[in-house]
Amino acid sequence: QVQLVESGGGSAQAGGSLRLTCAASGPVFEANTMGWYREIAGKQRELVATNNGGGVINIAEAVKGRFAISRDNSKNTVYLQMDSLKPEDSAVYFCNADIAVIKPLTGKPSWSNYWGRGTQVTVYS
Repeated sequence: QVQLVESGGGSAQAGGSLRLTCAASGPVFEANTMGWYREIAGKQRELVATNNGGGVINIAEAVKGRFAISRDNSKNTVYLQMDSLKPEDSAVYFCNADIAVIKPLTGKPSWSNYWGRGTQVTVYS
């Protein structure tokens, strides 16, 4: 079974940095778009950044210039480097990915969207 395992969350002072890592494990045949979303307390989950693995990157305006997304396709891993953190960045950060597995009966790839369990990021002033 495919799982997205996040790591790197925690606490940081305003102006500091954190790096999140999300690795896809299990019978991954191919990963397309991988990215990060966040849930700020009392608000809807929102996009932070996505990377399609082919050079197309989408970053939310709220974090543009401070956050950077990258990935290692050989490891099916996506990273979120968060610099110049602000207290309003405090949230639960979720990894998301479109992943294909090979269906045993057909031998063909089948695509599904997956979510990680989330990792807490707290920025204090």
